[in-house]
Amino acid sequence: MAAALHVPAFASWEAVLAASSALAPGAFDGNRLRNLHEGRWQPTGTPSPVTSPVDGTVLARLPKLDGQVALSAVHSAALEHAEWGKVPLAERSVRVTAAVAAMTEARDTLALLLAWEIGKPWALACADVDRALDGVRWYLGEIEGMLHRAPDGSSVERTPLPGPVSNIASWNYPMSVLVHSELVQLLAGNAVIAKTPTQGGAVCLTVAHAIMREAGLPVTLVSGDGGELSDALVRSSELGALAFVGGRSNGGKIAAKLVDTGKRHMLEQEGLNTWGIWEFSDWSGLAAHVRKGFEYGKQRCTAYPRFVVQRELVDSFLAAYLPVVASLRVGHPLAVAADVVDPTTADLPALEFGPLITAAKAGELKEKVDSALRYGAVPLYRGQLDPARFLDGQDTSAYAAPTTLLAPPGASRLMHEEPFGPVDTIVVVDTEAELLAQMNASNGALVASIACDDEEKATELAEHVQAFKVGVNKPRSRGDKAEPFGGRGASWKGAFVGGELLVHAVTQGAPGEELYGNFPGHNRYPEV
Repeated sequence: MAAALHVPAFASWEAVLAASSALAPGAFDGNRLRNLHEGRWQPTGTPSPVTSPVDGTVLARLPKLDGQVALSAVHSAALEHAEWGKVPLAERSVRVTAAVAAMTEARDTLALLLAWEIGKPWALACADVDRALDGVRWYLGEIEGMLHRAPDGSSVERTPLPGPVSNIASWNYPMSVLVHSELVQLLAGNAVIAKTPTQGGAVCLTVAHAIMREAGLPVTLVSGDGGELSDALVRSSELGALAFVGGRSNGGKIAAKLVDTGKRHMLEQEGLNTWGIWEFSDWSGLAAHVRKGFEYGKQRCTAYPRFVVQRELVDSFLAAYLPVVASLRVGHPLAVAADVVDPTTADLPALEFGPLITAAKAGELKEKVDSALRYGAVPLYRGQLDPARFLDGQDTSAYAAPTTLLAPPGASRLMHEEPFGPVDTIVVVDTEAELLAQMNASNGALVASIACDDEEKATELAEHVQAFKVGVNKPRSRGDKAEPFGGRGASWKGAFVGGELLVHAVTQGAPGEELYGNFPGHNRYPEV
């Protein structure tokens, strides 16, 4: 029998929606959101319901624009861009600082929105907001020097791009990836336009953009289907650059649309990030990394869903790995015990993850697992959801328990693709050559790691792993502040970002300057 849980009053959707509407009154019409274009919130678009993965609650109605309205929004953003580029850096800094201060005041509301909209447990939702704001504070202190340096370190006066930056980002990090990038783009002198992810984060982004607009920043936020808005947000000649975060399928379509435009672009795409284990013995240290790696159900571009393990270490690896996976906490991200009447946010549950982004995604992931099993994969662990971590009668169709498969066959999608969910696969190898071949199974990745007691050998092996960042006995991540980020192979197209590279990507220096990036036939990689 499941223990009785409830969502405390301050964290109920009704309370969170009311707090959001108070922060951005012009952006809401009841539970219908508005689009932000031509400098104001407008009731344009055809509304579509936004459903929470947490329990199936209809959170809001998101109005989707057609392509013609989106083109008008881009044109207006381009006009704002021309004026914003004339604003002195000191004034731009003042306005960005004001937006950061207002978001800091609204931090708990923004985090609760992330919990309801994309299922983030409280601690991770707070971390998403905090990382965004801490990162922008760092850029505020560094931006002046960055605007006077070229990628080769020489002195140059950097200027904004010829048009606004279009941002099309995935749903999993609305604040620490999308809003963070936009604020840096604005600081560098560009107007910005962003597309609301269709799968989640619309209300959080609405509040954040209302705060930015109130601070006097030239931001545009539009909603709609990617295919309908593509000509406006990808191909428009008035845009200065495109920043995309998402999967390889959509990224490939966008790259094809950019071929004849010559437009500046930064396309972050997925890859199968791997952890190679060779001549290794620090199992307790690895176990700690395994637990942290399951944060947010591995719905991250830098998650590690593949372990490539030396055959003679498989028993030791599983002895460390399986207890961690069996102890993972999955459940409703905001539910507390029924006898807790008035908790603070600190009393919200400590979980590794809550739901996947949609019930459809959970079903798709199950089908991938079932397919791998039909082709011959070995089930090492298949977890079950604990009813005590959910409300009585709650819709749990978007939740998935952790699963681990041994030896996914080549015919299964899990052998070559990132699952983007709490599913790990393990591949056993006998030689260093096999280790490297299996770690490079997906034609490039964002991150990878080598676990090896001999750090010199680990470093040597790492040189042959096709990932942008390769850790030795530690995981790598997207990084913060000064740390560059990019990808190798099909995991990235265009200019790299992070630290000074982000500012270089959204500004112009000397004619003909070479940016760091993964460009067809012309790649430059920084030290990472």
